[in-house]
Amino acid sequence: MAEIKVPELAESISEGTIAQWLKQPGDYVEQGEFLLELETDKVNVELTAEQSGILQEVLKDSGDTVQVGEIIGTISEGEKGAGSPQGEAQQSSTSTEDEKPAENNAGTAKTRTIASPAARKLAREKGIDLSEVPTVDPLGRVRKQDVAAYQNEQPPKASEPKRETAAQTAKLDDSQKPVKREKMSRRRQTIAKRLVEVQHTAAMLTTFNEVDMTAVMNLRKRRKEQFLEQHDVKLGFMSFFTKAVVAALKKFPLLNAEIQGDELVIKQFYDIGIAVAAPEGLVVPIVRDADRKTFADIEKDIGELAKKARSNKLSLGELQGGSFTITNGGTFGSLLSTPILNSPQVGILGMHKIQLRPVAIDEERFENRPMMYIALSYDHRIVDGKEAVGFLVTIKNLLEDPEQLLLEG
Repeated sequence: MAEIKVPELAESISEGTIAQWLKQPGDYVEQGEFLLELETDKVNVELTAEQSGILQEVLKDSGDTVQVGEIIGTISEGEKGAGSPQGEAQQSSTSTEDEKPAENNAGTAKTRTIASPAARKLAREKGIDLSEVPTVDPLGRVRKQDVAAYQNEQPPKASEPKRETAAQTAKLDDSQKPVKREKMSRRRQTIAKRLVEVQHTAAMLTTFNEVDMTAVMNLRKRRKEQFLEQHDVKLGFMSFFTKAVVAALKKFPLLNAEIQGDELVIKQFYDIGIAVAAPEGLVVPIVRDADRKTFADIEKDIGELAKKARSNKLSLGELQGGSFTITNGGTFGSLLSTPILNSPQVGILGMHKIQLRPVAIDEERFENRPMMYIALSYDHRIVDGKEAVGFLVTIKNLLEDPEQLLLEG
């Protein structure tokens, strides 16, 4: 008898929630085959069987919180076709049916559909049978986009009663008005907990400035075709901001630090987190060693990380660490905001929407310029206002004269 234990996932993760079992008691499993999907604070992972045999017992159900090292089930030695008492009883009750023609016994030999965790989650939420979803994947694996496409193709079923899911409809006691209750995902619970926690543990303050984006936009316009042809990636704004942040961090190193007890840990590396809005909540994948990378390298890294984030394929290693974070609310139309620190980091830069505004050129002339408000939230426990303002002014100056960034590499 082998025990199924929750494995060590990462240093910062001690528990998770069982999203769903992919096998049921009595099922035969091969070594390395997926057993269940586990939802953690950062990513969803599929746990595999460490040996072949019969899934004998499930000790934790879907929705249960489990700790690293906890026993959640058992696998007994056995061959394919044998099973637990429940499975054997089911097998004996259908043994006579096994002799019938295959078309009369299709349900007893149904193969489990191979699907990504994101696809399984969406299918559960929408009440879709994965076995009915077509896929173009050469290995037959159903992806999230396959489920979404299948759902869009289905006609509305007005005659069928509305199916209730985990999001149950309830009524308020005082006014009897309808409401909808949904259980928060583990990731959303963690995000909520950390955002509240950082405001209680850090002396957070935000300072603002604005950047004239004319020079950056003109440079991108002149170089975008050559850049794309040479590097096979588009030249975006994020590489300029990442390079400017690295240069400013070198000038003001306390913004690249964190507090550990009564010590300051000043990091001498530049792993820049880029906040990405994923379907299940905000994630911050890391561009490692951004100071050593070219504009093209940074654009490629950000593109790949964002793609993984939106398809729920980021690994834990791509989310851990980081010395400073950049968040871009401008992609959603935000004109101004006060970003919250990504603890234990002590600084985060907020980018915003580029908007034409009249700017005074001199005492007599005004011009419409593409302007962006930028915001720096920082931990006032170790960063003083003078350093914070100097950091933001450095970024402003570098972006308004981007050739400096190109010369610095």
